[in-house]
This record gives sequence, structure tokens and C-alpha cells, in this order.
Amino acid sequence: MPEGDTVWQAARRLDAALTGHTLTECDIRVPRYATVDLSGEKVDSVVARGKHLLARVGEHTIHTHLKMEGAWHVYPRGARWKRPAHQARIILGTEDTVAVGFSLGITEVVGRNEEESIVGHLGPDLLGPDWNAAIATANLAAAGNRPIGAALLDQRIIAGIGNVYRNEICFLRGVDPRSPTDRVPDLPKVVDLAHRLLQANRDRVVRVTTGDRRPGRRGWVYGRGGNPCLRCGTLIVADEFGEEPGRERSIFYCPNCQPMR
Repeated sequence: MPEGDTVWQAARRLDAALTGHTLTECDIRVPRYATVDLSGEKVDSVVARGKHLLARVGEHTIHTHLKMEGAWHVYPRGARWKRPAHQARIILGTEDTVAVGFSLGITEVVGRNEEESIVGHLGPDLLGPDWNAAIATANLAAAGNRPIGAALLDQRIIAGIGNVYRNEICFLRGVDPRSPTDRVPDLPKVVDLAHRLLQANRDRVVRVTTGDRRPGRRGWVYGRGGNPCLRCGTLIVADEFGEEPGRERSIFYCPNCQPMR
């Protein structure tokens, strides 16, 4: 799944390319919406809500989600695409620009007044204009004995954290991601850290959580299984973890810096 900063950046690119322009092309290559044509309608905005993208066109909202393989590209009209045409799920064109959504996990069109049915369940958005740390902290505290690593990924609690950030947050707060949330000290600081990390990276081309931009030193634990901890030298452990069998995700942690609570 993409991180919230990745989706925020995609929304910003699409908003800059499409907002205020009239669509001259609308090709939705998803059977349920194949007959929907919003050509002639003006794009009012493109925004991110957690990991969801909402493109508001006339009285409609085009809702997309990148899932694991998806991406939005923006091209000058006539430019060659960087991914195969058969991966395109939706094409939105203006007089000068073409935006293509490739391998999107979700592509659907709803009435603009139905947006809450799509994103109304989400918790406070770490990169949203309505970010509310108090509500996010209360939501996290309500997770009780759920593992903190699972709670951080639950978009109903806080919207925008993906697997990279949940591993980095747990390292920086010194907790094993399998620790029960109600044993994790100072949850407001966990929430504040999550907010600061995503805010710091939303404008960066390369994500950095250590403050060190050198290759191999940009993250503390994620993807570093078997390598020495950048803080203490202990080998980073890579494992699989999930609340339900078959839905495990990779976790990375330092057994010295991140004791089980």
C-alpha cells in the first residue's frame, strides 16, 4: 500500500495539471464505468484523503486508490507513456495534458454528494487540512490491547500511515510493533511523530526518516533486515506480522532498541 505522502504528492500533481481545465477526454477502462464520459466537464479539484484520491469533476467524483501497484502519471499531450497501455485504468485529458491512472486498485465514479460513503470512515488525515491530533490520539488509545503495529495501519484510527511509516514510527518510539497499544508510553508523542514525519516528507522526492539522505541510511529499520541498527549496531530483524492469518505484512525492528512492552 502507498504511504499518505505518496498519495498527497499524486494529488498535487493531478490538481496542478487538471484543476480549472475542461476535460476533452475521459476514458474509464473499468467495465462498470466504461460508458461514463465526463468530457466537457470542468475539473474543480483533485485532493487526497488518507490514501484515497478524489477528483471532483462537475457533479461527480472520480475515486481512485493506488493499492499496491497503482500510479498516476501526467504527460504533455502526445508524449510517450512510461507504462504499457494495457495497464491504464483511466485516462483524463485536457487540451494540453493527459493524466493516466495505471494498475489502480480502485477506480469508480460517484456523485460528489456521495464522497462520505467512500472516505467518511477514515480517521484524521495526517496531511489533511482538518488534521486533529486530539481525535487521532483518542482513536489510538481506544485500540486497547491491539498491537501498536496493527493499530497504526488501521486507516479508521489515523489516515495516511503505511507499512514504511509504521515500522519507522515504532523504532523511533522504541517499541516492538507487536506490543499492545495500551502498553505503549505517551501515545500523543506517537501521533505527533507520525504527523511530523509525513509533513517532513510530503515535498521530498526521496523519503527520509533518519535525517541522513545518503543511500542506505535514509530509514532506520524498514527494508534493512539483517543489517546493523544505525543506532546500536544490533542486527535488524525482518519478520511477518498480522492480526489475521494470510494478511501478514513485513515488520522490521531492532530487538535491542525496541523491547516488547
